[in-house]
Amino acid sequence: MTAKTSAKEPAITPELIAQHGLKPDEYQRILDLIGREPTFTELGIFSAMWNEHCSYKSSRLHLKKLPTKAPWVIQGPGENAGIIDIGDGQAVAFKMESHNHPSYIEPYQGATTGVGGILRDVFTMGARPIACLNLLRFGSADHPRTRHLVSGVVAGVGGYGNSFGVPTVGGSTEFHASYDGNILVNAMAVGLVKTDEIFYAAATGVGRPIVYLGSKTGRDGIHGATMASAEFDADSDEKRPTVQVGDPFSEKLLLEACLEIMQKGCVVAIQDMGAAGLTSSAVEMGAKGNLGVELDLDKVPCRERGMTAYEMMLSESQERMLMVLDPAKEAEAQAIFRRWGLDFAIIGKTTDTLRFVVKHGGEVKVDLPIKELGDQAPLYDRPHVPTPKQPKLDASALPAPLPLGDALKKLVSCPDMASKRWVWEQYDHLILGNTIVGPGGDSAVIRIDDGPKGLALTTDVTARYCYADPVEGGKQAVAESWRNITAVGGKPLALTDNLNFGNPEKPEIMGQFVGCLQGIGEACRALDYPIVSGNVSLYNETQGKGILPTPAIGGVGLVADVTKAVGVGFRAAGEKIVLIGDGEGWLGQSLYLREILGREEGAPPPVDLAAEKRNGDFVRDLISRAQVSSVHDLSDGGLAVGVAEMAMAGKIGATVAAPGGDSPAKWFGEDQGRYLLAVPAAKAESVLAAAKAAGAPAAVIGETGGEALKLGAAAPVLVRDLLEAHEAWMPAYMAGGKA
Repeated sequence: MTAKTSAKEPAITPELIAQHGLKPDEYQRILDLIGREPTFTELGIFSAMWNEHCSYKSSRLHLKKLPTKAPWVIQGPGENAGIIDIGDGQAVAFKMESHNHPSYIEPYQGATTGVGGILRDVFTMGARPIACLNLLRFGSADHPRTRHLVSGVVAGVGGYGNSFGVPTVGGSTEFHASYDGNILVNAMAVGLVKTDEIFYAAATGVGRPIVYLGSKTGRDGIHGATMASAEFDADSDEKRPTVQVGDPFSEKLLLEACLEIMQKGCVVAIQDMGAAGLTSSAVEMGAKGNLGVELDLDKVPCRERGMTAYEMMLSESQERMLMVLDPAKEAEAQAIFRRWGLDFAIIGKTTDTLRFVVKHGGEVKVDLPIKELGDQAPLYDRPHVPTPKQPKLDASALPAPLPLGDALKKLVSCPDMASKRWVWEQYDHLILGNTIVGPGGDSAVIRIDDGPKGLALTTDVTARYCYADPVEGGKQAVAESWRNITAVGGKPLALTDNLNFGNPEKPEIMGQFVGCLQGIGEACRALDYPIVSGNVSLYNETQGKGILPTPAIGGVGLVADVTKAVGVGFRAAGEKIVLIGDGEGWLGQSLYLREILGREEGAPPPVDLAAEKRNGDFVRDLISRAQVSSVHDLSDGGLAVGVAEMAMAGKIGATVAAPGGDSPAKWFGEDQGRYLLAVPAAKAESVLAAAKAAGAPAAVIGETGGEALKLGAAAPVLVRDLLEAHEAWMPAYMAGGKA
């Protein structure tokens, strides 16, 4: 077959090639591969398959270095979602993906379709979604666009998740000027599947029908993946047509219909139509199965008249799936989809040609080698330079402009640390009835079915650390996730990541990426915490200004018995407060330095991975033996903020002495690998003895009780005053108050 260019289609010019995000040498690669000039539709297909978002051409070399295997890993990176075994014939499918660029242009639809896309990735594997999480990063609170973006994104996340019927149980929302022109909206979904009922994308069998499922195809989202692989310029609002439109009610129907036909044995292979829509889904199914694919676009259900082959192949309309069907089950599958009120159309077949052939209007519009479309995508070893090391900050030389209590109140009410209740109260985090620990703690905990087991779920990253020292920042992002799961009593099993960076063509940005991945890999190996899925989002820049490097980590752990899971809040007066872990008072890159002294400098706190594992394993053992009432890991704001958060959550005061003195460094230093425990007084001695035996540094530093926090020699601060400041900022800001 020979693909034909219609007279109505534009000529292939250098300008058109550039508009498709292809560089001259990449276009030459296309010519060498197919031996002729591509048709307009073929050019669009190469643009979609070879952009950064789909081909990982700048990141593949480095991603291969990450640890992805463990005895409990069933499916690592390369499928729609990663899958881990949690015993009893059960497995968990999960993944995180970005919808950054669309959410900046059209915050509501960008966020909704981000949630919808990640839910499809999970149920495409045969898993029923049981939880969603997110990680959101917005520009400075005083930037004129930030409030609008927060409002739209939060409404979009809630609007989709709530309507679809899956609880949004956790997340992270922070602000920084580096995101002023390029916010981050990272969505994570988690699903449950039986180990013997997992479905994959690789097509098998020649001559089998390829079926289009779900909603009709429209013109929304065309070039969405290509847009996600370019930085913004001054005309970013003109890209609004590339943002998809979501319909959670259609997706709920699609979920139920897909799970039903899977149960009936109709499905050979299934793939979500996500980035690059019909193009990527068809190519991936064929290429993974070493088969060719032939499509007839005249049979694609469209909601708009006169759609061209180019538009249909590149549309990113939502709530659509592609499936290879068992021919004997065709009538049964069609009846199921019709009953759910969804489109079901046989639009092609598998072949033995290893070609990707697309017909429309009686003409062959595409005839390309299917495996090379993915395998021959450019692969770059981009030049990269390490981020210069910043010197360790001399904490003793820093001024202390505010009394300790005033500094604490300012920290717990700053945009990053203030309560995000305004955000998560717009999400239904209780639907399905299995949320044991909801938003606001270290990790969410979800019960699995009606049994004792549960999952601990969290999303984490400290971008300011990654900017100052990518290697240590990468380590800390993984360690923080590991600690947060440990702090509720979970055993960390695996993670997904969302690697958000600026323009990889700049050696210093590529250096951040390589450094963060080095740190992430080191931490994953040391903590036996493999990466099973993920997403890379590059070109997060606006007019040449990049975001802070933000490698988001989504962690999943197993809670053996959810009745033993603990929370952050103090639960009773008279309990001993025990500090696990050492700290010298590290103020470099700390929130205290930024919020109280107005400085962002110095080396971030180093991460001792051996100490992280030792201390975390010890804390988890204590929780499993019901030796502690509450646990909180120490991170942003250090010891003082950690104690305050436990006091505010439990509405109980405490008297605490900082080990080593009353300096701001001892109270607000962000040394890693530390936990605060509230321990019944009668168990305190045995906890200290167990810590000594385990080699975990431990000390009693205070006692719960009263209505105030008494920190060292500082004047007491009423817990209710802290709580009022902590809860007030976000509602006031969103109501139009002063940032």
